[in-house]
Amino acid sequence: MTETPRESYGQGAQGEPDVPTRTRISFGKWLRYQFDNSLSKASAFVAYAFLLLIVLSIFNTAFNIWIQATALGAQQENPDFWELFYRRMWTTLGDVARLSWADRTSSLLAWISSTAVNAIVIGFVATGISASVQKLKAGKSPVISSGHTLILGWSNRIFPILKELAVASSNLRKPTVVIFADVDRLLMEDEISSRAGDLGKLRIITRKGDPTNPGDLIRANVGGSKSIIILDADEAGDATVVSTVLAVKSVVSDSTIPIVAEVDDAQTGEALTSATRGQVLTVRSHDVIARVTAQASRQPGLSTVILDLLDFAGDEIYFTSVPALEGKTYGDVLLAFNGASAIGVRDDKGGIHLNPKASTKVGKGAQIIAIAEDDDKIVYSGVLKAKAPTVTGSKSVKRSAEHLLVIGWSSMGRSVITELASFLPKGSTVHIVANPKYVDAAELKSLKFAGLAVSYSASTGDIDELIAAAEAKHYDEVIVLGYRNAISESEADAQTMLTMLQMNTLFEDSKNKVHPTRLVAEILDSRKAELARVAAVDDLVISDNLAALVVAQISENPALSPVFTDLFDASGASVNMRPIEEYAPLKKPVAFSQLVAAGVAKNESVIGYRVAADAQSSGAQGVLLNPVKGHEFTPAAGDSLIVVGDV
Repeated sequence: MTETPRESYGQGAQGEPDVPTRTRISFGKWLRYQFDNSLSKASAFVAYAFLLLIVLSIFNTAFNIWIQATALGAQQENPDFWELFYRRMWTTLGDVARLSWADRTSSLLAWISSTAVNAIVIGFVATGISASVQKLKAGKSPVISSGHTLILGWSNRIFPILKELAVASSNLRKPTVVIFADVDRLLMEDEISSRAGDLGKLRIITRKGDPTNPGDLIRANVGGSKSIIILDADEAGDATVVSTVLAVKSVVSDSTIPIVAEVDDAQTGEALTSATRGQVLTVRSHDVIARVTAQASRQPGLSTVILDLLDFAGDEIYFTSVPALEGKTYGDVLLAFNGASAIGVRDDKGGIHLNPKASTKVGKGAQIIAIAEDDDKIVYSGVLKAKAPTVTGSKSVKRSAEHLLVIGWSSMGRSVITELASFLPKGSTVHIVANPKYVDAAELKSLKFAGLAVSYSASTGDIDELIAAAEAKHYDEVIVLGYRNAISESEADAQTMLTMLQMNTLFEDSKNKVHPTRLVAEILDSRKAELARVAAVDDLVISDNLAALVVAQISENPALSPVFTDLFDASGASVNMRPIEEYAPLKKPVAFSQLVAAGVAKNESVIGYRVAADAQSSGAQGVLLNPVKGHEFTPAAGDSLIVVGDV
């Protein structure tokens, strides 16, 4: 009778599976299985290695005896194999005196015991050393340095911050920065080494821990720091920053240590400053980046001026007391320094007054706020009797409507357009092209800005689509913004640079040369700056670098916080580029002191100029900030005067 084959049922279907047949396990497989399991124990490998060493020693000894016995042949003394084995073994171990087998056995056991004990002791010591090294590598030890800058948290802005602190502290003996973040220490050190570059003699100490946990934070020696920087991780928001501030306050009660904190929300920043009575100085990185991007898009070369003011390498902002200027006007102050350019006054109560009216009197105890290469360059040289040049025929040109194309979008784009809306002439338009896959849906709603006609079209990022959008009409300006959602910074910057290259190729045609289109791009990662400049954009805004520069400046000099707040606040004084023909006749040599005097007449603080002819290859070129008052040059059409004044 033929047996009916059983049906094979799929997994999860009805039916009973066949009972599995028990397979006989060989001794070899069982032994291998037990061996593998035993290796999961920490001491098993050491024990196996020890046994293997003994077996190999015995085998080696036996092999040598066999070779010796074969070579000697028949001799008068011909001891048996085991006697030869014993003598060879114990000659190696240094004991040949014992004759009885009892002594021999006892000696062998003693040797095995002592070897085992030594191995255990050595293993214990090695394990302890290894654990200590691993603990040190993990960054769990306390910080004993003092006078250091303490950075709490981790973000991409930490690398430009370290670069600036290295420049700022280059004249110090042992500058130190302590980084305390909930990031693996080896990762931090590798990232700093690869992304921050050469930091000179700046010493970096990294420790792993939670900055919001007072128990962890106490290891960072908060009380011994000279200043504290709290970084805002983009994905965490202000909640982590607030928690970190509270943790710092719980660890140390010293209210004289300045705390510079990045925040997103203006109300959160005001609350932190108020609750700590001014100890916490907040920086809204988002606003700084948006304002500089907007300013750079409407005023060529302005981003270069801002970077020069913010970094430690060029001219910086200083405070100085000049008793000889007490009672004089601010107009006199502007012409009182040959190697510095005044931009405002700090009164005796600490109030900041950027670009006050020229008739404002300098009060007793007030300090002058000035731009200079170094603080020792701010030397009172007496009030110059400079005369403003006579300008004839200069008329304000009525601006026509402008058309902007924005490629890429994020919350930054909304801030930039909001900033630009109040400056663009009536009838101006903005067309936004963005890939919705990389944009928060909420950011694409209610694209309405006062006085602007705004339109939006979705794009897959295909270069042909971008070219079609750019060719739809003549745009006065193209702004390329980096995506910030659902895409890495490196990918976003790569897309930005590819778009820049394509736009430059497109704008090289003859039609665009009559009214050239300006190209302004935002790069998220400062490491890509040099690559981005290859695309020859008119202006380049490096986001993480801008925010980092402001944070680094305030951490070194907290008094600068209200100065930067005023400069980057839409309602305060700001840095502007003015057509130079409004201040001096073209094609005639003029001294910088005369341009300063012309600015006094307009209630503006003149700090430099930009030569358009030197900026043909790049919008970052041609800027001369804070020349000496006797410096002369010949203005030409397209040149600009750099002033601090009302927008």
